[in-house]
Amino acid sequence: MRLAGKTALITGGNSGIGFTTAKLFVAEGAKVAITGRDRAKLDKAVADLGGNAIGIVADATDVAATDRAVAEAVAKFGKLDIVFANAGIAGNTPVGSAVLEVFEQVLRTNVTAVFFTVQSALPHLNDNASIILNGSVISVLGNPGYAAYAASKAGVRAMARVMASELSPRGIRVNVVSPGATATPIWDRVAPTQDAFNAFEKRLSQTIPLGRMGRPEEVAKTVLFLASDDSSNVQGAEIFVDGGSTASPAGAPAFRG
Repeated sequence: MRLAGKTALITGGNSGIGFTTAKLFVAEGAKVAITGRDRAKLDKAVADLGGNAIGIVADATDVAATDRAVAEAVAKFGKLDIVFANAGIAGNTPVGSAVLEVFEQVLRTNVTAVFFTVQSALPHLNDNASIILNGSVISVLGNPGYAAYAASKAGVRAMARVMASELSPRGIRVNVVSPGATATPIWDRVAPTQDAFNAFEKRLSQTIPLGRMGRPEEVAKTVLFLASDDSSNVQGAEIFVDGGSTASPAGAPAFRG
């Protein structure tokens, strides 16, 4: 088992990529604390994860709540070896009609909360721990309407590099995983029915070189790599799990003859 004897904290761990990663971590021998805002969803997730997981209600934007969540995780499982700062939100902020409240909420959740999640965890981290921040292809692609989200995820990349410099003396690694379009419940508002999602996925897949959306398991396995000793010499890196969307967009089916 690649995480035997290790303890992990995953924010936003009650669904999607966070939950899938928590499930993989537990299977690989870790004890995992997940956070989220909805007690019912947390309880369901923990029931699925089993006895080596706990769920803690905490809004990532509430620094005091994050401090308490970290303290509870440490009290239950001991000092932390892994932090996956996964919690984040999107938000529509087109230039010309963006709302200040939405813009600031995206930055507060995706940048400020991520920084303070790491800061809250830092006194409780073992030396040689691994911190993984959740980025996004949107930081690179220039998708219309996503200025705040793109800025926030570019900020995550920049913060990770600074943190890597600051924490290297303790052997603590800080890296970023940046998913592309991934089949998770985040798309429910865009495509609320299975038929709608199938049609959406078909359209979107035309813009991805590998011709399909990603699966949360594929992101989780990359997070596992960054969390484990397999990546012991990987520091300050960003790994895109996007089917080629950022590196080779011209290879997408939409551009093929």
